[in-house]
Amino acid sequence: MLEHFWILILFPLGGAILNGIFGKRFSERTTAWLSCLASGSSFFISLLAFWKFAQLPSDQRMVSHHLFTWIQSGDFVAEFSFLLDPLSMVMILIVTGVGFLIHIYSVEYMAGDEGYYRYFAYLNLFIFMMSLLVLADNYLLMFVGWEGVGLCSYLLIGYYLDKKSAGDAAKKAFVVNRIGDVGFILGLFLMFATFGTVNYLKVFEAVSHQFPQPLGGFGVLGAITLLLFIGATGKSAQFPLYVWLPDAMEGPTPVSALIHAATMVTAGVYMIARSAALYSRAPETLVVVALAGALTALLAAAMALVQRDIKKVLAYSTISQLGYMFLAVGVGAFGAGIFHLLTHAFFKALLFLGSGSVIMALHHEQNLFKMGGLRRHLMVTFYTMWIATLAISGVPLFSGFFSKDEILWKAFNSLYGGTLLWSIGILVAGLTSFYMFRLMFLAFHGQENWATDDAEIPPLKIPSALVRVPLMILAFFSVVAGYIGLPGYWGDNRLEGFLAPSFQYQYLEPTASAAAHESLTLELFLTAVAILAGLLGMAMAYQLYVRDHLLAHRLAERFSLPYRLFRGKFFLDELYDWALLRPVRKGARSILWKGVDTRIIDGIVNGTASTMQVWSNKIKRIQSGYVRAYAAWILTGAVLISLYYYWTFS
Repeated sequence: MLEHFWILILFPLGGAILNGIFGKRFSERTTAWLSCLASGSSFFISLLAFWKFAQLPSDQRMVSHHLFTWIQSGDFVAEFSFLLDPLSMVMILIVTGVGFLIHIYSVEYMAGDEGYYRYFAYLNLFIFMMSLLVLADNYLLMFVGWEGVGLCSYLLIGYYLDKKSAGDAAKKAFVVNRIGDVGFILGLFLMFATFGTVNYLKVFEAVSHQFPQPLGGFGVLGAITLLLFIGATGKSAQFPLYVWLPDAMEGPTPVSALIHAATMVTAGVYMIARSAALYSRAPETLVVVALAGALTALLAAAMALVQRDIKKVLAYSTISQLGYMFLAVGVGAFGAGIFHLLTHAFFKALLFLGSGSVIMALHHEQNLFKMGGLRRHLMVTFYTMWIATLAISGVPLFSGFFSKDEILWKAFNSLYGGTLLWSIGILVAGLTSFYMFRLMFLAFHGQENWATDDAEIPPLKIPSALVRVPLMILAFFSVVAGYIGLPGYWGDNRLEGFLAPSFQYQYLEPTASAAAHESLTLELFLTAVAILAGLLGMAMAYQLYVRDHLLAHRLAERFSLPYRLFRGKFFLDELYDWALLRPVRKGARSILWKGVDTRIIDGIVNGTASTMQVWSNKIKRIQSGYVRAYAAWILTGAVLISLYYYWTFS
C-alpha cells in the first residue's frame, strides 16, 4: 500500500476532469456524487497509508516513489517523485479529510446554482493541487502545486461570474500571490546554484554538511530562506501581503473554509516547516519570520474586533492565527507551528461552515447586527460553533488551548523568542477571545434582529444533515485533536515525537543553554496568564454585547481614531493604491500609452502609411493615359540606361 500512496492524488484529478468536461450534461446529484466520491477515495487511501505508515519503525518513516524524470538540462535534474514522511502524512490527512467534509457540505450549500458542476470541478482540482504540493519530494514540484492552488483560488474566489466584486477579489488574490511567488522562484534558483539540487533530502544533507552551524551574519542561507519566506508571505497572507485574504470572502462560503482552514493559506507554514534544516541555520531570517508573524497576528486581531460581516471576522481571524503559526516557526518551534496548523484546520473549518449555515438560514445575510437569537432555531450550528469558539479562544481542554499554549511557551522560552514576542502572543490571545465571543453573542444571543412582520420575508432555512454532520465531525476533532500534543507537565507530546524524523536535519542549539532550560513552575505560570487573557476577552465581550449594548457604541465614539483605523484595515489598501497602483496607472497612461503606444508605435505605423500615400499620389501621376508622355518616359529611360553603360564600360 505504502509503495503506491501517490495514487490518492489521481482521484480528485479524475473528478475535476470528468466534471469539468462532462459536468454540464450531468445532473446535480451525479456531479455531487462524483466529486464527493473522488475526494472521499483520496481521504480513504490517506487513512490506509497512515495505518501502514504508523506500523513502521520511526527511523524508516520515509517512503518515496519515483514516477519519471521530469526535467533534465545540464546539471539540473527535477524528478516527478513523491515523499511520504511524518510531515506530509499529517498534511495529507488534513487536506483530504477536511476537504472531503467541505465537499459533503457543499452539496446542499451550492444546490440550484447554475455553475454547480463548475464549482465541484474547481473544488476537486484544488484538492489535487494541494495534495501535489504536500507530497512532492522537491521544491520545484512543490512549486507546481503552489501555483496550482493559486490558480484554483482565483477560479473559486471569482466563481460568481456576474459579480464584479468577486472578479476584482480574484484578480487581487492572483496578483498579490504572484508578487510573493517571485521571491519563491528566486529562492529556488539560488538554492540550486548553492547546492546543485532542489530535492528535499539532498538539499538538507548538503546544508547539514556545508553549514554544520548557523552562519554568522546574513549569508547565502539567509538569502535563500528570506526569498522563500517572501513566497510564504503572499500565500499565507502575512504582513504586508495579507490584503487579498479578506476580499477572498467574495467566493462561496465552503471555498472560504477550504482556503482558510486546510489548504492554500497553510502552504507557507508547511513550506517553512519542511525547510527547517535551512531556517534553523539562518537565525536572521528566523527573527524576520517571528516578527512578521507576531505583527500580522496583532494587526489582524485588531481589525477583527470591529468587523460587521461574519465572514470578514473569520477572515481576519485566519490571518491572525496564521501569524501565530509563523511566530512558532520563527522561534524555531516547527513542530508547534504544525500542531497549531492541525488544530486550526478543524476549528476554523467548523467556524466557516457554521457561518455558512447561518448565512443559508438567513437567506445570505452576512451582517452580524442583522442576526441575533439564532440559538433557538439552529441548535446544531449553535453548539458546534460554540465548541469551535472555545477552541480558538484557548479555553482549557479544547484543542486550541494545547497548540496555542505550546506556541506561547516556545515564544517565551526559545533562544529566538523572548518577552516581547510572548507579550504580543498573550495580547492576541485576549483579542481573539473578545472578537470570537462578540461574534457568537451577536449571531446567536439577544434579539432576533432578522425577524420582522413583513410577510415577504421568507422563514429561516433549517440546514439538512448534509450540513449538520460535517459540523458535528469537525466539532469532535476541535475538542480531541489537541490531546496528541499534550504539554510536558501534563503528558506526552505524541505529535512532536511523530514529526521528529521530518526534522532530523534541523540544527538544534545545545540543550545546556540557559535559554533552553525548561521550568515547570514558569510554564504553568505562563499558561495561567494566557488563560486569564482569554477570560478577560470573554468578559469584555459579554459586557459590551450582552449586558450593555450601548457601551460598545459609546466606546467607538470615544475612541474614534483607533476605531476608524481598525475599520479601515489600517488603510493599507489605500496606501498601496496611492504609493503603487496610482503611479503605475499614471505612468502606464502617460508613458506607455500616450508616449510609447500612441507616439512611437502608432506614429511609425501611421507615418509609414502616410509616406506611402504621399509617394503613391506622386507615382500614380505617371499613369496619365497620354501616349506622348509614355514615349517621353521610355526615351528618358533609354537615355539613362545608355549613360549608365557609357560610364561603366568607358
